[in-house]
Amino acid sequence: MNIAGKSYRTVWLDGDGAVKIINQLALPHEFEILELRNLAAAVRAIRDMQVRGAGLIGAAAAWGMYLAALEAGEGSFIRDLEAAAAALKATRPTAANLAWAVDRMLAALAAPVGTVSAETALAERRELARREAQAVSDEDAECCRRIGLYGLKLIAEAAERKRGKPVQVLTHCNAGALAFVDYGSALSPVYAAAEQGLKVHVWVDETRPRNQGAALTAWELGQQGIDHDLIADNAGGHLMQHGMVDLVITGADRVTGRGDAANKIGTYLKALAARENGVPFYTAFPSSTFDFSMGDGLAEIPIEERDPDEVRRISGKTASGLIETVQICPDGSPARNWGFDVTPARYITGLITERGICGASEEGILSLYPEHR
Repeated sequence: MNIAGKSYRTVWLDGDGAVKIINQLALPHEFEILELRNLAAAVRAIRDMQVRGAGLIGAAAAWGMYLAALEAGEGSFIRDLEAAAAALKATRPTAANLAWAVDRMLAALAAPVGTVSAETALAERRELARREAQAVSDEDAECCRRIGLYGLKLIAEAAERKRGKPVQVLTHCNAGALAFVDYGSALSPVYAAAEQGLKVHVWVDETRPRNQGAALTAWELGQQGIDHDLIADNAGGHLMQHGMVDLVITGADRVTGRGDAANKIGTYLKALAARENGVPFYTAFPSSTFDFSMGDGLAEIPIEERDPDEVRRISGKTASGLIETVQICPDGSPARNWGFDVTPARYITGLITERGICGASEEGILSLYPEHR
């Protein structure tokens, strides 16, 4: 991801030993890099949404396990890592990538290290934690790059039909580079298309209540020089009715083995509008987002309910340049705040993964992932 002409990842290990992240709570008004030097800081970064997005919180959790390995004692290493895993998993229950990354780290670190001294074994495990966390990050970025190449074909086909007019893509929430280690999922095809010189325009849902579209998607599209317009969440159906959307591409936080997809609240409504108006609706994600243990997304995917004040209040920049939070409802009004909804597979045209594009069905998924048959 390019920011002011410089390439960044969203999480990385610096030369001084600190894990560094882009603080998404400061965006879009300030670009700030934070240091994570212990497990508690990693837990806080995920829980408080300094990092967000399925792939990124998975990678951040992997680095959190690395930091936990640096803190763990010789005689209690596995117990300390298991406690760290539980703490990290508790931060955000909906996204599959987080638990997947934590379990992968735990399995790698629990493996025997051979007949060496306790001190050497501890050093070896800590180095293994670093290598495994780096591998999780590198694989996430590469998966997203490949998602872009497969999704590019869809935009190229639409561009051919448009005969030189921009391809109109609608997305919901942030599934760009900021939501992963690099490239992104839903926006990766857009970036790939722009690199190929294709004309593409993105409709950016504001994505209440956290406003990830307004704060993050619009910001990173601007940094990459991609033509876009910010719209109210409720405008998408209107645009589709009037032929102003060629395809919808969203990300996902968990996808079942039958193709049901959990994503930011409001995604289901976009899928319904797309089906009504004959607009293709695609979900883009790396395979770490799959949860093959689940079949019925509506019944089985846990839906995070967050602080109601996220609905009752909103933050932004005042005319004087100050960042302020204001209340937008009556003092006594209660609120509910579900973070995600589930789009049933029947409303999804196709799934875009690092292995290709498939139908949103058990057979379609198994055609790309036969090892789960």
